[in-house]
Amino acid sequence: MQSVSQVVKTSLPNYLSSLPIPNTFGGWFQLSFKDWLALIPPTAVVVGIGYVSYRAFCPKAHAKCKSGSGHCNDHIRKHEAKVVDMIDIENIADKAAFCRCWKTKNWPYCDGSHAAHNKDTGDNVGPIVFKK
Repeated sequence: MQSVSQVVKTSLPNYLSSLPIPNTFGGWFQLSFKDWLALIPPTAVVVGIGYVSYRAFCPKAHAKCKSGSGHCNDHIRKHEAKVVDMIDIENIADKAAFCRCWKTKNWPYCDGSHAAHNKDTGDNVGPIVFKK
């Protein structure tokens, strides 16, 4: 019985040598439909490897946030030039958790929305917690 490496070493070169790759540019226009279908699997493999490499080694390929805009604030008081909240620490009960991911529906307090944000983006943001 042949090992997997022996099968790959004999099957892969035979498969690649049987692909209908033309010797000239004009030869691409003479390929039949069946020839084009035979080129789909190796093309998909090359494109897949290229995409995975791009995602792994290009920092710009990583999404900054779920919206894809590069902005972390997607919906909180967008009509203002800068969102600033002043909270008197004396008005806090025993403790309060404030949002730092800009995804909360209860601004400025954290509602746990950072968990989904972290899962989507690979971020590690959490709330800032104040204790009295």
